[in-house]
Amino acid sequence: MLQLKPENFKKGEFAVKEILKGTSFEIEKVVTEQMKACVVGSGDVNVLATPMMIAFMENCASNCLKQFLEDGETSVGAMINSTHIAPTPVGMKVFVKATITEVDRKKVDFEVIARDEKEEIGRATHTRFIVNKEKFENKCLNK
Repeated sequence: MLQLKPENFKKGEFAVKEILKGTSFEIEKVVTEQMKACVVGSGDVNVLATPMMIAFMENCASNCLKQFLEDGETSVGAMINSTHIAPTPVGMKVFVKATITEVDRKKVDFEVIARDEKEEIGRATHTRFIVNKEKFENKCLNK
């Protein structure tokens, strides 16, 4: 990882950490009753809801990117294209891995794979943008 120090820059310049393609992050979740499709409103079955799986995917990607952010920055999800190919019951673990595939200034793309204890349950491509948290929230509040 590139470490840049303020003393190495002229006045008015700023340091940005290099976001490394190929960086991965993994999370583990246990499916609870509150995560079922029939509870969150995305269907009437008693299995992990697709919106919950997608939330896991976004959470994983967000956490993957955090290590590269400067003070006051955060990332926001802009696009996710996912498949949910297998059901997961309450009580089973879900493992999600996000990998950075492309970086274009403040735009970061990910490949995300979700598995349960038995099989792959979903995949996604996901795009996040790095933003100044305070400015982003203020823009929203000024609508």
